[in-house]
Amino acid sequence: MDTQNPPPIPKPGQISWNELTTPDASAAKKFYGELFGWTTSSFSPMGPSENMPPYEMFMADGVPMPVGGMAQIPVAHAPANWVAYVVVTNIDESLAKAVSLGGAICLPIMEVPTVGRIALIQDPAGARIGLHELAR
Repeated sequence: MDTQNPPPIPKPGQISWNELTTPDASAAKKFYGELFGWTTSSFSPMGPSENMPPYEMFMADGVPMPVGGMAQIPVAHAPANWVAYVVVTNIDESLAKAVSLGGAICLPIMEVPTVGRIALIQDPAGARIGLHELAR
């Protein structure tokens, strides 16, 4: 990472992260590697865990920060998808507001060391998006 020129910190309402969940991480690595030249590196801020699938960062040549992340989902026939995470000031308030507007909680608030707090919601039409309260 370039510590002399750190990337700008996203503001509330901006996309902070993109994440791929897939039942076949090996195939995804091969596809995105061949398509974009991305490589992967392991990421486990909470250490290895039997309860959490391995997490990988997608890296692009010449880019100091990861361009996204990938987790293998344990369900073999679940569809793969990309989720964008949007920065919020207060994830508890944003989650409650989403529910009051007809949204649903797909993944409750989870603390990720060095990253912050995340949650996954579904809008009334069924589209999913992530909420991200940055680490302080």
